[in-house]
Amino acid sequence: MERVYKNIYFLGIGGIGMSAIARYFMHEGYAVAGYDRTATPLTRELEAEGAAVHYDDDPELIPEAMRSAEDTLVVLTPAIPGDHREWAWLRGRGFRIEKRSQMLGHLSTGKLVMAVAGTHGKTTTSTLAAWLNHAAAHEGSAFLGGISRNFSSNLVLGEGRRLVVEADEYDRSFLRLHPDVAVITAADADHLDIYGTVEAMVEAFEQFASQIKEGGALILKQGVELKFDSSTRKLYRYSCDNGGDFHAENIRLAEGGHYLYDIVTPDGRIEDCRLGILGKVHIENSVAAVAMLWYAAKIENKALDSEALREALSSFEGVKRRMEVYINTPEQVYIDDYAHHPEELRATIESLRGIFPERRIMAIFQPHLYTRTRDLAEGFAEALSLADDVVLVPIYPAREEPIEGVCSEMIGRMLTKEWTLVEREELAEMLTKTKSDVVVTFGAGNIDVVCNDVAAALRTKL
Repeated sequence: MERVYKNIYFLGIGGIGMSAIARYFMHEGYAVAGYDRTATPLTRELEAEGAAVHYDDDPELIPEAMRSAEDTLVVLTPAIPGDHREWAWLRGRGFRIEKRSQMLGHLSTGKLVMAVAGTHGKTTTSTLAAWLNHAAAHEGSAFLGGISRNFSSNLVLGEGRRLVVEADEYDRSFLRLHPDVAVITAADADHLDIYGTVEAMVEAFEQFASQIKEGGALILKQGVELKFDSSTRKLYRYSCDNGGDFHAENIRLAEGGHYLYDIVTPDGRIEDCRLGILGKVHIENSVAAVAMLWYAAKIENKALDSEALREALSSFEGVKRRMEVYINTPEQVYIDDYAHHPEELRATIESLRGIFPERRIMAIFQPHLYTRTRDLAEGFAEALSLADDVVLVPIYPAREEPIEGVCSEMIGRMLTKEWTLVEREELAEMLTKTKSDVVVTFGAGNIDVVCNDVAAALRTKL
């Protein structure tokens, strides 16, 4: 950004990635304002921190101090529709408008960039890497795609050059980044409304990997196949317990559903790790995060502190809405999870089955987007059928208009288990009248607004 701006105006300020950048600019002393479609806890937090936020698409509501293109930069989320009135007003008056991904590219200049990409698992992995940098390496900043429970934020500002970023494949945003070390957790079919085909999406991941700096490294999940030129960069493989350069061994379930395990690296072993959050799926995420720190230390000619890493893994509290535990008693468990892709649903249900092998699991799912439901309905049904009971909530449309014939019942008709359709607002009351044991709510839409009500309803049964 050659020109010096005083103000930053956000179109879509309430998005999880956008809000992290907004917080960064507020911290740096800029005046920040923005539009979003609806008020949320996140937008209310931004307002409390000093941002001026409004919720009607009206150019007249843009603050007077930000109506000059000379001193105001606009940051745009790709979720803003093309007919948005404020966007048109700003374009027509010559404002410099940059996508969130472009801005993230600017802010990562000069940093040791540690990027996490993948169709699932990237938020927990990147948040864990940020926490390990902070708690074990005592340095590092981060732009995260979720609210870290350790930091109570999606923005981390710390000493040193290390910068963890969640590299989002939506709208090809991650192609603005040139990381020093990158993890790719998965390249399963998703965002086909953007890419059109799985092959095109895989090509985008391959391009992202090709943008790793010379001397850098790709840490690729075992089983994910991508074309990668390793002549000037390193390629490492990781897994939970399926081998690779980085993997876990000696995995055992401990009291309360936590796991103990050893992490194997190319030059050593970190023994008796205990992850602070539930779920075997997160062992794999922790292996990937440790691998990133291992390579960052190589770049900086530093050594890993195994004891500090062990303590940091144990104190990791996870991410809001990623297997977030509301109730965990012998009589009742309630967990909320952001999963919105079949493989994410499968991983969480299988993790819960491992933790609670003798208990009955009820999966409550709010599909996210009509296109994703249409494209992945069969996969959703297969994953949800791993639960004992299934409740479906109507689709959360987000940025999309309805597609004829596409609805939650489309998934239900493919299920091999009994299922019912319930409006989101009626979930809590429904749960007071049904037998439940382990209940998990899934979805990337607005199902989280009823989590406290669901928890309260389930507590009445204790």
